[in-house]
Amino acid sequence: MREAVVEATVRLVPVSVTSSFQPMILFCLKHFRLLAGAPARAGAARSCYRKTPHLRRPGVFWASCLMALALQPWGAMTHAAEDLKVHSKTLENGLEVFVKVDNRAPVAVSMVWYRAGGMDETGGTTGVAHVLEHMMFQGTRTTAPGEFARLIAQVGGRSNAFTASDYTGYFQELHKSNLELALRLEADRMVNLNLDEQEFDKELRVVMEERRQRVDDNPHALVYERLNAAMYMAHPYRQPVVGWMSDLENLQLNDARAWYEAWYAPNNAILVVAGDVEPEAVFSLAEKYFGAIEARALPARKPRAEPEQTGIRRVVVKAPSRLPTMTMAYHAPRLADVEGDWEPYALSILAGVLDGYSAARLERELVRNARVANSVSSDYDGLRRGPGAFFVSFTPAQGKTVEDVERAWRNQLELLISEGVRDDELQRVKSQVVASQVYSEDSVYGQAARIGRMRSLGLPHDAATTITERLRGVTSEQVREVARKYLIDDKLTVAVLVPEDVTTADIGDGPKEMEAE
Repeated sequence: MREAVVEATVRLVPVSVTSSFQPMILFCLKHFRLLAGAPARAGAARSCYRKTPHLRRPGVFWASCLMALALQPWGAMTHAAEDLKVHSKTLENGLEVFVKVDNRAPVAVSMVWYRAGGMDETGGTTGVAHVLEHMMFQGTRTTAPGEFARLIAQVGGRSNAFTASDYTGYFQELHKSNLELALRLEADRMVNLNLDEQEFDKELRVVMEERRQRVDDNPHALVYERLNAAMYMAHPYRQPVVGWMSDLENLQLNDARAWYEAWYAPNNAILVVAGDVEPEAVFSLAEKYFGAIEARALPARKPRAEPEQTGIRRVVVKAPSRLPTMTMAYHAPRLADVEGDWEPYALSILAGVLDGYSAARLERELVRNARVANSVSSDYDGLRRGPGAFFVSFTPAQGKTVEDVERAWRNQLELLISEGVRDDELQRVKSQVVASQVYSEDSVYGQAARIGRMRSLGLPHDAATTITERLRGVTSEQVREVARKYLIDDKLTVAVLVPEDVTTADIGDGPKEMEAE
């Protein structure tokens, strides 16, 4: 489902997304794997120019997850179960406060999430959410530019932020004795940000350079950006979080000020504190520093529904690259009701069956047996405020074309729909989900991020627990049903990366039986 920090996906590292991903709640199997401290798709922009350390995506392989589960002492598991409770309180101004206690080390993680991201930007101002994220470190009425990060660093902590299509977040990791400092600074910049023209121009240039390096000069990120633009005709997910360059070139300080005044309010924010803390003490500090900030009327969020697609859409991107690639994106539902929905869970398991472990179907059949592809991957992005999506990506093997790979994929899809999923495949994927959930609890940051992201998406703060249980209940027939319903041409957009020395004539229009929209 798709990130340091910004949100993008695991499949085609887009945007200003780099090797680091923003923290995310792993709903699909890939996302569970990242939960220990990383972020989803939908587009992301990363603030990487600051001197504070960035998030690093840990290499959490399924084998490691299973080992973590197997080696977990029963006593420790019981202790973990006792610590699962999340303490919560809503201040009179609407700020939601959540506290997750973890006494294993004298550390605390503080996060503030705002329910506003790239999808809330209007025409001509794409990228403003990310630019404002940069400006949040450039001083308030009482702090100088860069002082926020310096103060946190002086006490041995680190701070950073991330912007995604669905939300924007800020975090600090530090000794528990310095939690008050972090909350004081966060509350200060929620309401007292100093939007200076000179600082704005500097940060805008930084963001423009991020776009050049991470998108314009990155063929895979460029493909992902063009894929989104073709896949969504009306929904704002077609907009890159880092912004279109033409919009950045014309962005004004007043655009950033309008964004700040519209969305940065306590009644549009979530405060999450995790670590070796006392819940009542945290609530007291939250009241002390955030309680006096007045709630504001928020802009109306008008629905921007995506029109129904009526045929395949194809995009070809020519860029310097050693190898061609192909990504196929299908429209799919998002997770809206953790108790009532079932299709998102089946789609998540489907992604795992196709590419959830080393011997999964696509790796086994397309890479090892048929040798039509060098690499394959699948990913379901259902944790979003907007519509979900299902992705499959391929790099053709030497001597093979993207047309060959697409035909092989369609053959595998037909087999899955006609024959279903074996019980051993289903159980292996489910075991990995449970193991990953246990492993994720080892990270205090991951615990805080899980709560913040769920609430930012409008889901219950404890939705991850329900999600795990629902995933365990998915049946083989449900997996086959969602594949039959959603992995069809009328929901499909195909993006092909063509190395510049290869002409588009060499790519073709797909297998002969297909018709483009």
